[in-house]
Amino acid sequence: MNVYEAIAARRDVRNEFTGNVLSEDQLHRVLSAAHAAPSVGNTQPWDFVVVQDRDILRRFAAHVAERREAFARSLPSDRADTFRPIVVEGIESSGTGVVVTYDPARGGRHILGRHTIDETGRLSVGLAIQNLWLAATAEGLGVGWVSFYTESFLHELIGIPDGIEVVAWLCLGPVTELQAVPDLERFGWRDRRSFDDVVHRESFGAS
Repeated sequence: MNVYEAIAARRDVRNEFTGNVLSEDQLHRVLSAAHAAPSVGNTQPWDFVVVQDRDILRRFAAHVAERREAFARSLPSDRADTFRPIVVEGIESSGTGVVVTYDPARGGRHILGRHTIDETGRLSVGLAIQNLWLAATAEGLGVGWVSFYTESFLHELIGIPDGIEVVAWLCLGPVTELQAVPDLERFGWRDRRSFDDVVHRESFGAS
């Protein structure tokens, strides 16, 4: 699979995890790809916490279910009906969680590239996540990004030190398939914008 094929095939996986745990070799390759990402000032501000303990996965899944329900209650009725069939996590069925964190202090006070745009540090972590996702896709694995949680709960659950930010909990594991159409499009939550709508020439809004 070349990089363009991996980009096209990549999906945010929820229902398709097989329940098997990926091999240590696969895990090493995928995390190595993530760690090879570019970063502002070469700070490499990420860390990856691999979680495979079934009790921790169960406790996190229960917390996410509570937060998902709170979000569902906040929606107007029409959006709630659209949201209801959308599965938002595969925490236990994936068998592996990868918690991706950001250390804003890594690299010291004077970081090349962050002097005027501090957000480039977090964006660097996003690049590592994208690398992980594409490598997983090439390996025939699925990734699901879980965002229904409170950061304080996750800090306590896996012992994240003060000053370290959580960017993502990623479910990672073998899948039966990758959907041809992303879930949020299939279930009618939101369609993808067209290519022509997002490309501008010389000034914003120009086509």
